[in-house]
Amino acid sequence: MRVLITGGSGFVGQRLCRRLVDNGHRVQVVSRAPAKAAKALPEGVDVRSSALDFVDKPPAALVNLAGEPIADKRWSDSQKERLIDSRVNATKELVMLCEQLSQTASAPQVLVSGSAMGYYGDQGGGDDAAPVTEQTTPHDEFVHRLCQRWEDAARGVEAYGVRLAILRTGLVLDQGGGMLKKLLPPFKLGLGGRLGNGDQYMPWIHREDLVEMLLWLIEKPHLSGPFNGSAPQPVTNREFTRAIGRHLKRPTPFPVPALVLETLFGEMSRLLLTGARMVPQRFEEEGFTFRYPTLDQALEDILA
Repeated sequence: MRVLITGGSGFVGQRLCRRLVDNGHRVQVVSRAPAKAAKALPEGVDVRSSALDFVDKPPAALVNLAGEPIADKRWSDSQKERLIDSRVNATKELVMLCEQLSQTASAPQVLVSGSAMGYYGDQGGGDDAAPVTEQTTPHDEFVHRLCQRWEDAARGVEAYGVRLAILRTGLVLDQGGGMLKKLLPPFKLGLGGRLGNGDQYMPWIHREDLVEMLLWLIEKPHLSGPFNGSAPQPVTNREFTRAIGRHLKRPTPFPVPALVLETLFGEMSRLLLTGARMVPQRFEEEGFTFRYPTLDQALEDILA
């Protein structure tokens, strides 16, 4: 089938494109820099600057991964608007594509739209934190409102008979990108340490398992609504820090006080100091098999 991906040249998107091409699908990618994106993608991927440019080649499935990185800059009011607009506008463009294609009875069968663990906001930490499932009531703060608007924009496709699945993703781990790209250098120097008190949960997912989740949501016609895209064993920041040090055989003696992070990053420090004990309840109920269910298994693969 034809599969159209926004954000296809990103850390997750590149791996998804490769899997789809290897499986015999025809891949279409939306990128603001088509020529640059094409160099990073498998040969034969059709890269264009707008989803609406694919009206002549209707996709059967859409995957929406576009969005400005959330942790690249301090959250000024203007940066918050950019974070929202980059997600909502790309999603609205897919809704417009579905509207146009529905007029010729060629609307896509499914949209798998990205979201994030931030949807739930701060759900507390430590041993007393309750598991966060797809039914958990969110805590109202900026990251929740950002994800809520992103998800609400995606629901527009349902008016055109398109099945909608939403994937609320945890921290994506693998070589060459994601959070580990920034985190590993100081840890390799023995300068790592917990953030704040370390009690905040860090839902994580190996990139290979996340790509498999995306493929599941594309291929299984009975799956719709929100799904938590994380491994079944979330860990606290303290546990995550110890695991990194153990696999790198480095000490982790330098905790970063919460006050320092709040001074450096302002409101954005909440990404580092709060979290949710998010679990993939719906995937587990569906019988999804994780290649990397524990953090030790994931890190052993990534850091070997």
